[in-house]
Amino acid sequence: MKETDLHKYQLACVQHIIEHPFCGVFVDMGLGKTISTLTAINYLMFDYCEVNSVLVIAPKRVAESVWQEEAEKWEHTKHLRFSKIIGTAKQRIAAVMETKADIYIISRDNVAWLCALYGGGKLPFDMVVVDELSSFKSYKSERFKALRGARPYLKRLVGLTGTPAPNGLIDLWPQIYLMDRGERLEKTISRYRERYFRPGQTNGHVVYSYDLMSDSEYLIHKKIEDICISMKADDYLEMPFRTDNYIKLRMPEALKKQYDDFEKNKVLDLISAAETIEQEDENGNSVFVEKPVEVNVVNAAALSNKLLQFANGAIYDEERNVFPIHDIKLEALKEIIEDANGQSVLVAWTYQFDRDRIVEYLKKYKPRELKNNKDIEDWNAGKIQVMLAHPASAGHGLNLQAGGSIIVWFGQTWSLELYQQFNARLYRQGQQNHVVINHLILQGTHDEDVIRALKAKDKKQNALMDSIKAKIDKYKKFM
Repeated sequence: MKETDLHKYQLACVQHIIEHPFCGVFVDMGLGKTISTLTAINYLMFDYCEVNSVLVIAPKRVAESVWQEEAEKWEHTKHLRFSKIIGTAKQRIAAVMETKADIYIISRDNVAWLCALYGGGKLPFDMVVVDELSSFKSYKSERFKALRGARPYLKRLVGLTGTPAPNGLIDLWPQIYLMDRGERLEKTISRYRERYFRPGQTNGHVVYSYDLMSDSEYLIHKKIEDICISMKADDYLEMPFRTDNYIKLRMPEALKKQYDDFEKNKVLDLISAAETIEQEDENGNSVFVEKPVEVNVVNAAALSNKLLQFANGAIYDEERNVFPIHDIKLEALKEIIEDANGQSVLVAWTYQFDRDRIVEYLKKYKPRELKNNKDIEDWNAGKIQVMLAHPASAGHGLNLQAGGSIIVWFGQTWSLELYQQFNARLYRQGQQNHVVINHLILQGTHDEDVIRALKAKDKKQNALMDSIKAKIDKYKKFM
């Protein structure tokens, strides 16, 4: 392909990157962020002579394949030289210090290591590209702290993402800080919160979530619009037809009673963890009262996990031993694969026992787990009928649309970002077929809470907490 094949919206992204040394490209999945950025890099290196070397920070699998493969597809970028800073520490050092390249690529998990290698300050790159900038949304993470330390020495930084605020605008501050060092959205996360948010869910002095103030969304967007370009796929692409299929699976009465008892006992276990404390009454006498249950994100997530495990068909005990309960979802998955008549099916699994049980149950279809580039190549070549992938490891940058158009969510995820990103592996530009996204939902279980939250595009943490609190209220009468 030639540079003249680039779309107008892609050329707009190229121009934005060239004109703004520190900027964000918030462009939907499938709109070609990678080739737009490579084109801008090519101009900056060989026409404007502003840049000599570029560091690309990306998810592991994207770092291993996507950038170099994309460059090789295009006439105007195939000459770019790449060095992948992956492997052992010795291999990574050789890739960055002993290899001459135009673009160096490193996984985001090794950013802190790289910064430490250069004393935590000046990196030997003129420009940094952060692919999937939203992975730097935590101001407490080592990767953010490391890149923040190197930021003053950079000539250019570009942040790429299709989901800059998957859990709300509270996530935006660290990402914008890497661009402007606090010029637009305050110098610290505390100031940012004070300026644009008010505390949401709290427990004493502990704040679990923040809510936007009335005019904050508009103000934040205005503050960053000069350095961030934003595009939605629906505005520029004719996307393939998509069907979201919610397959509601019934439980036998005995199993339904088993689930209800399990849910009730798990919730009561949480309630019974409430402390009994001694305090004085109005007459100065000692009395013992029960301290209210503190439902925080940690124990709410633990309870949610147990309920979702049951819905998927097995549970872990405290020693991570697996106890199978039912095969309802396995049977439904098998039916989908049989009905596909040889078409390839991409299956999203949640727990390791999901993966292991699917491999065993469907062994006649020779299911494979997505692990490396060979798996991607074989999938796109139509050589794999059933591919298993965890949403967290197959959620960003992988082009799988050539290999199939059927997705099955065996288990459900609270993360809207992982959900959208995983679906976009098949539902994206270049897909030639009608995409069907199947969700296996065990009726009357926690699966339904998750699906409701995703449909409403709720924030992960708020939806999870609300769901668990509703269950606690339901079972308090049994105490």
